[in-house]
Amino acid sequence: MAIRRGFIGLAIVSIVVIGIMFLGSVPQATAETLKFKAFNHVTKQEMFPIPDVEGHVVGVSVREGVAVFENGELGWHTVTQSLNFIKGAGSLDSYFVCTFLDGSTFIVRAKGTVEATPQGVSSAAKSTGDIIGGTGRFQGIKGTWTVSVKLFPPEKGELGPKSLAEHSLVYTLPGK
Repeated sequence: MAIRRGFIGLAIVSIVVIGIMFLGSVPQATAETLKFKAFNHVTKQEMFPIPDVEGHVVGVSVREGVAVFENGELGWHTVTQSLNFIKGAGSLDSYFVCTFLDGSTFIVRAKGTVEATPQGVSSAAKSTGDIIGGTGRFQGIKGTWTVSVKLFPPEKGELGPKSLAEHSLVYTLPGK
């Protein structure tokens, strides 16, 4: 009887040890960071005045431009955003879609704030968000996004300010 209990105990310990070894050998998803700079301009915009305080507007805009990645890749991006500003400063809610030369994409949903000069000209923005999807090599992507943006005063005939932004994606992809 004691020998039988010994074998059962040894079998249980062996199963636990083998289980731990198996779980330890499963590759874990490692977060990667992808940094890039993006330049864009407003291609569509519609702004509506709100008469509660001076300079209050809400609106929507579309921005398009190029993204240059640290690894040398290039992408084209579109930013669709809703805006709520008082004298050039306020909040934004946006979707950022980046398409690479191979057709792969990633999509981010973000919220942020816009700063303005004392004259009411939007001058900078910051935003954070979550990666909500991807295609091609970014299928199944998950992660977060941060961006810091410098806005340039619009020139005559432009719909809105051009921007130069520094982006950072921290992401994981599903194992193959």
